[in-house]
Order: sequence, then C-alpha cells, then structure tokens
Amino acid sequence: MIVTEIEEFSEIRVRARAYLCFLLQRYIPNYVPEPSLDNIINALKILKKELPQAEAFYILDKKGMQIIDAISNNSEYRRGKGINRSMRAYYYRAVREKRCILTDPYPSLLSHNLTVTASYPVYDDNKQLAFIICVDISLKDLLKLFHPSSIDSYFGHFTKISYSFFSLALLIVAILLLMKGVGSFFIMAFELRHINIKEIFESTILITLSLAIFDLVKTLFEEEVLGRHKKREASDIHKTMIRFLGSIVIALSIEALMLVFKFAIIDPQKIMFAVYLIGAVTLLLFGLSFYLKSISNIKEEE
Repeated sequence: MIVTEIEEFSEIRVRARAYLCFLLQRYIPNYVPEPSLDNIINALKILKKELPQAEAFYILDKKGMQIIDAISNNSEYRRGKGINRSMRAYYYRAVREKRCILTDPYPSLLSHNLTVTASYPVYDDNKQLAFIICVDISLKDLLKLFHPSSIDSYFGHFTKISYSFFSLALLIVAILLLMKGVGSFFIMAFELRHINIKEIFESTILITLSLAIFDLVKTLFEEEVLGRHKKREASDIHKTMIRFLGSIVIALSIEALMLVFKFAIIDPQKIMFAVYLIGAVTLLLFGLSFYLKSISNIKEEE
C-alpha cells in the first residue's frame, strides 16, 4: 500500500506542514538574541507530550551536525548525537528556503519505515542561522492524524473490512446466478428435442446479470479495498459505469423480447406490458447516450 499512502500524503501535505510548523513556532520563538539550546530542549520535551505520534525530536547546528541525542518516547530512538546530517533534505531545504518545511516520505534510519520530517530553522536577532529543529513522524501516523479516511486509519480499516464483506456477498450472488444460467444450458444440451426458448432467454439474462454484478464487485474491491481509486483515470471509472449500465440494458432488452413472444402467443392483450418495458429500455439507452455525450464534452474541454 506504499503507493496509496504516498498519494494520500500528497492530499494532506499542506495541512500537515501548517500544523507541525505551527507547533514548532509556538514553542520555539525565532529571531531572539542568542537562542538558548537548553530552552529549545525543554520546549521539545513539552512538544513531545503534545505530539505523541512523533518518533523523535532532535537539533542540528548550522552546519548540519546533530548536537543532541534524539528526544523520543521510544528509548531505542534516543541516539544520533554527532551524526552529520548536512546531506539530508530536511537540513539543506530548511537552510535554502529559510522557513519551516516538511520533507517527502523517506525510509527512516531509526524505524526503517516511511517517515516525514518537519524542520524549523532558528535564527538569532541578527538573522544568522543558529539551529535547525527536526521532528520525525512516521507516514502512517501522519495519515491517521490528518487523513481520517486513510487506509491506515481505524476507520479506513473498518471501511476496507466492510467493503470486503459486501464484495464477497455480491461475488457469491454473481456465482450463483452464473451457475444457475450455465446449469440450465447444460440441462438443455441433453434435451435438444425439447428446447424451451423461454428457458434460453432466462439463462441468458442470468448470465448477463452475473457479468454485471461481477464487474461491480471488481470495481468495488479495487477502489475501496485495494485503494486504487485515488489515481485512477476518469475514463476508467466511466468505462466501468458504461459496462454496468450496458449489462442492465441488455438484460432488460432480452426480457422485453421474451415477453413480446410470450404474450403474442398466449395472451395478446398483455403485450402492452412488453411495450412499456421496451419503452423503459429506450429511455435507459437515451440516458446512456446522454452520459456518453457528457463524457466526450468534458474530455474535449480538457
């Protein structure tokens, strides 16, 4: 799910940066005479309680050297003093842009998971760089914090389980319809002398509906369970809708044709019901045509 997580991160990046930078600026004032390292460390200890999702807090000097062991709730992460981090994006981007930044996700040396870092440059009253404050937070925890519907959030897991259940239920329905339709064909294959046209039509309808439901299951599972809907092309979604509606139109058309023959033979007075169904199918076709026309207009505008 790494690709999906990165896509979700791109959606909440602005909000995440604004929040993390706000916290850093709130606890660590900038452009003060002779910024105190001890005061910054105390501020980070307070910030650690307010942001328990963070993996580690640490401080770099103006050359990118880590000057304290990381402050963390995890004792295994309380290290790193003396490591040169001048080649890290959270250092050189903060120095270059002269503002609080949020990095892209990268593999953390501490947790070995995808992590993002908010880095905040601290200047003295002469606008000379004194320190760079860094906050590491795992990508999964960041998404849980800012993206409630993320696949990694509790609600996201519940949604995935729910859609998995619905997909399974619909798949069972599709399989049962297919088995019923194909089974009827096999039975008729051994009774060629007694072929029932009505049963052939009914089997065709069952198989067509089975195909439509299976296509719906495929779309639900891919989008809601596997999480591939974020970057899907709009044309793919339209194709799924067209296939589903097309299957319904085909099934109704077959049913209407079957009713025409049935009522024409046994009860001509009821043939109007078949005509009504044909009219409904015609309206569906007009609706589908309008839908296709709307799609083509949108593509031309793009």
